[in-house]
Amino acid sequence: MLPKLKSKYFLLSVDQLSRGWSRNRAREVLTKRVNFSRGSCSLHMDGIAQSLPGKEIALVTGGNKGIGLEICKQLASSGVTVVLTARDERRGIEAVGALGALGLSNVVFHQLEVNNAGTVGTTTEIGNPETFWHELASIDPVERLEWIRKRTTEPYEKAEECLRTNYHGIKFVTKALLPLLLSSSHGRIINMSSRYGLLRFFRGEELKQELNNVDNLSEERLDELSELFLKDFKDGQLKPRGWPTDGGYSAYRVSKALMNAYSRILAKEHPSLCINCVHPGYVQTDMNFQDGDLTVEEGARGPLMMALLPKGGMTGAYIYCTEVASFM
Repeated sequence: MLPKLKSKYFLLSVDQLSRGWSRNRAREVLTKRVNFSRGSCSLHMDGIAQSLPGKEIALVTGGNKGIGLEICKQLASSGVTVVLTARDERRGIEAVGALGALGLSNVVFHQLEVNNAGTVGTTTEIGNPETFWHELASIDPVERLEWIRKRTTEPYEKAEECLRTNYHGIKFVTKALLPLLLSSSHGRIINMSSRYGLLRFFRGEELKQELNNVDNLSEERLDELSELFLKDFKDGQLKPRGWPTDGGYSAYRVSKALMNAYSRILAKEHPSLCINCVHPGYVQTDMNFQDGDLTVEEGARGPLMMALLPKGGMTGAYIYCTEVASFM
């Protein structure tokens, strides 16, 4: 068992950029086997912890732009040592440089390597429902029904990849980093969620109640439900089996619901950690052509609130913007 460290570690998963990480690869990211590089300076996470006793250290996935970058900026401004990860090395280094130009020298970069290059951009290809209405407004009314049908219909391969990224990918990374989080004096995990993962969108009451009954739910059962969904997807049985189908994006909705449930199970199993899901709201980002209702500064409030919770703070919760809300 690892000794308790004075440093506080926490993980913020933004934009599902953990896609493609194997469990071993993710574990390497926060152990002494892998350096975090910033220009010509290389640091081990162990070295950071030793040189900054009592400080907080955050790893932010998808930290090179949008909400992720704003989270990095505000965490660093609060005195937190930030490990900014991005899949594109150049963009990640540029992001760290931009923060450095603001006087934030406590940000280091680590490239998020994707094992399968074909998975890059999967979320965009599947289509993020948060951007749906902006795009729809630009379509000729006569063509809208056909556009909606094509835009919200997912091929099986994309549905499978969506589950692998948004649910299984989050699990792999979290499990790999869990020993380090548990060894800290106050570990926190914040998973970026979406309103599309709410259980109200499930057609079947039995499925809805099972996913909400976290006291009788297990990770193994979530994996089974993931496989059942894909089987029903392939067989064309989503609607009769009670999966969310209205409005399309079934795989996206299910992946987020499973991630929410996994976060709640994890919170129950590890009460010493603060583990929460945050839906930041409809934020102005590149993905929605800056058409959101909230600025990135406003969208970062919820994740930051959870990241900076004091010891003994809430856990197993769903946060909508900055308010506690229901998973239903």
